[in-house]
Amino acid sequence: MDFGPVTTPPSTPSASSHPPLGLLRFTTAGSVDDGKSTLIGRMLYESKAIFDDQLAAIEHATAQRGEDHLNLALLTDGLRAEREQGITIDVAYRYFATPRRKFIIADTPGHVQYTRNMVTGASSASLALLLVDARKGITEQTNRHAFIASLLRIPHLILCVNKMDLVDFREEVFEEIVGRFTSFASRLEIADVKFIPVSALHGDNVVVRSPRMPWYEGSPLLFTLEHTYVGSDANHVDPRFPVQWVLRPNSTAHHDFRGLAGRVAGGVFKPGDEVVVLPSRQRTRIQEIFCLTEPVAEAFSPMTAVFTLADEIDAGRGDMLAKPNNAPQIARELEVMLCWFAEQPLQPGGRYVVRHTTREARCVVEEVRYKININTLHKLETDRTIGLNDIGRVRLRTAAPLMFDSYKRNRATGSLILVDELTNATVAAGMIMEATGAAATDDGYVDMGGL
Repeated sequence: MDFGPVTTPPSTPSASSHPPLGLLRFTTAGSVDDGKSTLIGRMLYESKAIFDDQLAAIEHATAQRGEDHLNLALLTDGLRAEREQGITIDVAYRYFATPRRKFIIADTPGHVQYTRNMVTGASSASLALLLVDARKGITEQTNRHAFIASLLRIPHLILCVNKMDLVDFREEVFEEIVGRFTSFASRLEIADVKFIPVSALHGDNVVVRSPRMPWYEGSPLLFTLEHTYVGSDANHVDPRFPVQWVLRPNSTAHHDFRGLAGRVAGGVFKPGDEVVVLPSRQRTRIQEIFCLTEPVAEAFSPMTAVFTLADEIDAGRGDMLAKPNNAPQIARELEVMLCWFAEQPLQPGGRYVVRHTTREARCVVEEVRYKININTLHKLETDRTIGLNDIGRVRLRTAAPLMFDSYKRNRATGSLILVDELTNATVAAGMIMEATGAAATDDGYVDMGGL
């Protein structure tokens, strides 16, 4: 059969009839050669986000490789080793926009040995785009990436069944994959899951609905991305303001100005609000809030702002502002789910530096509770060696108290990284768990509700 390219318009038909939505950060994941880079390249190409010289370079590279179709994967596989091997190794960030929305894409590797890269790229994403080869169906890597997306509390997931052209666009192939993934995903905590059959190579269901799959009644991928609502994903209930810097201008006109600069990590702050400075627990009120150089009526996540306080209080980098009746937990002993990044395995009793929001403290790994088999979701209590790309639950004790929420409640104040004291290399990323949360259910599976 001859599956020619699908004719696509420059934008979705309804894009101009609606006001633009906010920025959407999403990550791609999937097994090797599932077409992640090609799909991203197709979206960039169809949304006119490619410069003429880029397109010419891709056309030249495609001709040199002797390929029949324009190799859009070369737009994201920028490393020389990636192009030579035809795989994604590093996390590639790409930016594009439609009249409806702006996007930041993290194209992550599919290989098992690059799990840490997938965690890094997905850590700030609001949506995960998981690709499956229609010929192969659900694989262990599919389950692995779905589990990581759930572990990272990514609220939206789109499963794209790619390469539908290689299975003659058959509906039964798509439905079988949907059924198998639905069964696995029922054990995870992902609030919003959608399924879209696509052909990234030819553009089917990427920007417009494909006439070759009339049985599919849903929206194409780009339309779905444009209309995914993420406004309620951030925590707007618990006010958190980690102080990053103290501003003291040198000009004589502002010699008495003292502001606390940082990014709001949750909730809403307004001038006049009573706040408590942690960990000192001193109370005061917000006098003014500035965004850039202009005063504003309120600040909310993820705004960057400057607060001035009504009283002279000792507050600086590493401190946190919160509401007195809604304060975070303060502790030195933490239960953390870690994804290990380093070649050298985690050392029980090892000493590291923990970086959490704007606070930094030394810590020691007191205990490795268990390691997770992320293909079966079983906890491995007999094998507690945490090596490269492994995920496990550990107990940390810090030299100074940390102000935190559980990762389930607030991704900004519930995440941390571990740094090697000697090399200053990031060795792990962690998600703080509830102090009293259950670690696992009686059947031996990881309880996602405890994350």
